[in-house]
Amino acid sequence: MPSFMTMLAIAITFLTYALQAQAKAVFAHFIVGNAATSTSSDWAEDIALASAAGIDGFALNIASGDSSNGNSLDNAYNAADAAGNFSLFLSFDYASQGAWGSSAVSSLISKYSSRSSQFKVDGKPMVSTFEGTDNAGDWAGIKSSTNAFFMPDWTSLGPQGFTQHLDTVDGAFSWDAWPNGASAMTTEDDVQWLNALQSKPFMMSVSPWFYTNLPQWSKNWVWNGDSLWYDRWQQVLEVDPQFVEILTWNDFGESHYIGPVRQSGIPEGADWYVGDNAHDAWREFLPYFISAYKTGNASLPQIDLAKMVWSHRPNPSSSGSTGGTTGNAPYQDTLPPSTVSPDNISLDVLVAFPADLSVQIGSNTPTTYKAKSAGVNHFNIPFNGQTGNVTYTLTRAGTTLIHVVGDAITDACTNGLVNWNAVVGSATADPSVYGRH
Repeated sequence: MPSFMTMLAIAITFLTYALQAQAKAVFAHFIVGNAATSTSSDWAEDIALASAAGIDGFALNIASGDSSNGNSLDNAYNAADAAGNFSLFLSFDYASQGAWGSSAVSSLISKYSSRSSQFKVDGKPMVSTFEGTDNAGDWAGIKSSTNAFFMPDWTSLGPQGFTQHLDTVDGAFSWDAWPNGASAMTTEDDVQWLNALQSKPFMMSVSPWFYTNLPQWSKNWVWNGDSLWYDRWQQVLEVDPQFVEILTWNDFGESHYIGPVRQSGIPEGADWYVGDNAHDAWREFLPYFISAYKTGNASLPQIDLAKMVWSHRPNPSSSGSTGGTTGNAPYQDTLPPSTVSPDNISLDVLVAFPADLSVQIGSNTPTTYKAKSAGVNHFNIPFNGQTGNVTYTLTRAGTTLIHVVGDAITDACTNGLVNWNAVVGSATADPSVYGRH
């Protein structure tokens, strides 16, 4: 008969697995191929930055046949193991460099499944994909040999088509993170995925932006990112999925990176629209959004300091050539890019009490707004044909909390081309001033 301590250890183990399976988690999609030259310290820095923003782990996108995978994965797992509070899982990319062989997939899952930083559900190592529907038949064998918890991104099948594979999968990840055309993003697709999964876990995607201009891969389009970052996190609260995956940490060529820009990871030809456009400030409010998602409580925790985050394109849509960029992808109904990506500033302001906001573009007349609610207040501010540095001022009862000159809106276009990427910045109130109000 097992001893009391043995039974207790077994009970604790099962409880740990149950809690992990039920716990919500937020991951960021990490393109491993863009980190081929990253050092161990680079991985440690990325993990520390992500963790500080409330992100629980990275989904490690790996392309078949990439010779840098082995070294990069070793560095990633070593850094995450050392961090002690950060998880990883493999996401096999079947699109960028062709399909994966089932034996190679099984080998990599088995190699890293015992690592302390490997994310597990019900004690099983979680695994995902980027597409790979033609190889769906491989996964029964892969799961049998690796005990993987399989949540693929087979978004191309659609929710209804995906139901044909419910006997194979353990859940699903949807890549539907961007709206079609000029319309705002909705939760329609997310709800369809939830219904199709019949209570199996759903991983919902969240992204702040999308612009790519990479002729070598026949990619040159923009999707509507106006208010997308704010809107999508509100939709996470509405849908309440088991997991969330941010697209992405470091896909620089598609402009939806929220991690630090690493020059070596920028694809050939993308430096002109990526190099000077840091997106780190998009992480500023993640701790609040993620806390609200995990707790189910949209009332944000104590707000110590007023903050703001802005994003906008550096160029008005009429300031240069579109460079052949379309609004929407070629497989959709294409529109002028200016229709899909309007000349707006997206501004989020975090306050504990109502405050007054002023936004001035160049030397033009400021526009005033009211941040009425405790928490994050969202504003869309049109360029209205104005250019110049954007000045943001937040006041309460006549006292200035924030006064900052942000990024410029300029007609000066690189090589005459409108940059459809976003510039992103932030500012925080001076504690010595804010503390008295």
